[in-house]
Amino acid sequence: MQKVVSSADANRKFSEILRSVRKGHSYLVTSHGHPVARIVPAEEDAARENRARNALFKRLSKQEVTDIGRWRREELYARS
Repeated sequence: MQKVVSSADANRKFSEILRSVRKGHSYLVTSHGHPVARIVPAEEDAARENRARNALFKRLSKQEVTDIGRWRREELYARS
């Protein structure tokens, strides 16, 4: 479960929060009531990245290849 903590409290209790995160807890850090950051266990973040990467590759593998010809480097970086 994710706990909500203000940025001021997160600053004051950072060591305590890290010990809690090490045990598997997550925190949503807010500033003036608005979410600004999430503190999650590193393994959870890595697992989320792997799931996102796998989902992207799965979706890309189903897409049809479009032949648009060759591009020059200048065309890739041209601003419209």
